[in-house]
Amino acid sequence: MLKSLYWRVNFWLKNKKSNRLQNSLGKDVKAIIVETKNGTFAVEPADLEVGAKLREKGEYGIDEIKRISQFIDKNSTVLIVGAHIGSLAIPIAKTCSKVVAIEANPNNFKLLQTNVKLNNTSNITLHNIAASNKQEIIKFQLNTVNSGGSKRVPVTNHYMYTYDNPEVIEVEAYALDTYLSNEDFDLVFIDIEGSEYFAMQGMADILGKTKSLIVEFLPHHITNVAGVKLADFLGNIPRHLTKLTIPSKNKTYPIDIGIVTLEQMFESGQGDDGIIFHN
Repeated sequence: MLKSLYWRVNFWLKNKKSNRLQNSLGKDVKAIIVETKNGTFAVEPADLEVGAKLREKGEYGIDEIKRISQFIDKNSTVLIVGAHIGSLAIPIAKTCSKVVAIEANPNNFKLLQTNVKLNNTSNITLHNIAASNKQEIIKFQLNTVNSGGSKRVPVTNHYMYTYDNPEVIEVEAYALDTYLSNEDFDLVFIDIEGSEYFAMQGMADILGKTKSLIVEFLPHHITNVAGVKLADFLGNIPRHLTKLTIPSKNKTYPIDIGIVTLEQMFESGQGDDGIIFHN
């Protein structure tokens, strides 16, 4: 009860702060241009997560970019599912041969397109679709306080996903094995706020050929957004990847021990922004 109340108060304060900032700039201001360690970015003034870090700290996810860079080189091809506004995709593109970026939120996608142009990034291909296990139309909610938290409408739609009263729209979704047929990737990065399970189901061929898979691991997303069990989620992990690195624990495990560790994390509600399956 107390934890739920804390969440509600915290999210309400974030929403209020976001509205105040947007109102102070004027409702017609859609983006602010900032120079950061990640590059030059147009960010939403109302965004208090990625956008706020880029505006206020001049960087976002630098440690994560360094981790990803350890698994790629100048000849690598990278698939990023959940590219948001490009704060990871654009700097990663500087270190590899090609990036294919998927982003479902049309508002984020417009900023992504702008940011690719602002940074003169020529080796990124952009797709404004959702990744799923089949071709379909899905209900999708557009969060504003944390635009990166936009997601398919959860199976169990808690207040923590709806506190900023997101608009719900319909978006086209595809199985990426079909949509990106005949494309291979050295590294696949998936961060789509609970839809990772569906995306991995629809890209078994892609995952079967990749050298590394990085995927967000949040127990409440697996349970509430996808509405599946941990075993369902893990059933999509390609078997040829024999190691698991969990950055939040700063450890690399053989896959069997790593899976046990994930089970323990799941039971205690511990998450990680990007667990890494590799060899």
